[in-house]
Amino acid sequence: MTRFTSHARRRLAGAALAAIVAAPTFAVAQQPDSAGARHTLLTRRDLVAAGALVATTAALMPFDARIAEEMRDPAPQRSSALRTSARVFNTLGDPGTLVAGVAAFGVGRAVHSPHLADLGLHATEAIVLSGAVTGLVKGVAGRTRPFASPGDADAFSLGSGFGSGTRASFPSGHTTAAFAAAAAVTEEARGWWPAGRWLVATVMYGGAATVGLARMYDDKHWASDVVLGAGVGTISGLAVVRYNHARPRNRVDRWLGVASALPSIAPTPDGVALAWRAGAP
Repeated sequence: MTRFTSHARRRLAGAALAAIVAAPTFAVAQQPDSAGARHTLLTRRDLVAAGALVATTAALMPFDARIAEEMRDPAPQRSSALRTSARVFNTLGDPGTLVAGVAAFGVGRAVHSPHLADLGLHATEAIVLSGAVTGLVKGVAGRTRPFASPGDADAFSLGSGFGSGTRASFPSGHTTAAFAAAAAVTEEARGWWPAGRWLVATVMYGGAATVGLARMYDDKHWASDVVLGAGVGTISGLAVVRYNHARPRNRVDRWLGVASALPSIAPTPDGVALAWRAGAP
C-alpha cells in the first residue's frame, strides 16, 4: 500500500483524533426533550445523536486502512515511551474504568459521601450498559481486527464476533468504557462542582480519547471502531446520569440495595467499626 509523506501522516492522525473527540459531541450537547422525557432512558435527541454517530463512523471507514497503516509506522512503534503509555491507557480503559467506578461507589458509601457514591454508581452503570450494547454489536458485526487483516478494513462476517476475539473489532470496548465513564463523571461533576466542569471534562474526555488512540496504536482497532465506541459510551453515560437523577429510587438502585445493604464506617470509642444497616429490599 502507498506510503504517505510526513505531512500526510500528520493530517491523517489529526483527522482520526478529531473524529474520536468529535463523535461524543453529538451527545454532549443533548438535553432532555421535555420533563416527561427525563423519565425515559433514551430521548429523541439521543436517537438523533446516535444517527449522527453512525453517519460519522460510516464516513470514516474508507480511511481505516490508511490510518492503520500509518499507525504501524516503525518509528512510533519503536518508541518505548509510546509503548508504555499505550499499555497504561489500555489498562485504564479495561478493567481500570470499571474498577475505579466500583471503588468510588464503595468508598462513597463507606464515608457517607453521596456525591462520590453517585459518581461511582452511575459511572459503573454506564460502563455496564454501554458494554452490553458494544458486545452485541461486536458479535453481530464480526469485524476482523487490524492485526489479523492488515489492509482489509472491510472484513465483516455476520454473527462471527460471538466467541471470536479476533473478529470482535467493531466497536472498541475499551474506548466505549472510557467514554462512558468520562460522560458519567463529567455530568455528575456538573451538578456539584459547576465551576470545575470543564476541567473535569478535559481530563476525562482527554484520557478517554487517549485510550482510543492506544487501541489503534496497538493495532487492535480501526479508527471507525474507536469513533463508534466513543459515541456509544458517551450517549450511555449521559443517559444513565439523566435517568438516575430523574428517578433516584429506580428499580436498579433498589435491586442493588443502595440505601440499605452496603457497609459504612462509623466511629466508636475504640476507633472505627464497619457496619451494615438493614432495610427493606
